[in-house]
Amino acid sequence: MHINLTGHHVDITEPLKGYVDSKFDRLARHFDHVIKVHVVLSVEKLRQKAEATLHINGANVFADSVHEDMYAAIDTLIDKLDRQVIKYKEKRQNHRGPRSPIDTEAPAALAEAEDEEVHD
Repeated sequence: MHINLTGHHVDITEPLKGYVDSKFDRLARHFDHVIKVHVVLSVEKLRQKAEATLHINGANVFADSVHEDMYAAIDTLIDKLDRQVIKYKEKRQNHRGPRSPIDTEAPAALAEAEDEEVHD
């Protein structure tokens, strides 16, 4: 996963960059198909804003967060993205649907037929 970190009216320090990297590792544990992440950290008067766009196979996920503290804004941003990624992952898994009863019965019938041939 490639993280592109940009700052508007804020200097991106090494501790801040390390904090963002460690937090985005949490998303990689839940969903490993994240291709690229674009994070924008900005300061507007007393508001600290964090925005992120995740480029995932087949979709883009966007979230933003505003807080008085930049680290708190990053934490809430990660929480929002985590929920969205889990929701996207569940949709992809549910879209495939469960296996039909015919598919599950067919291997059992073949196994029984093979057992009968062996005993004959």
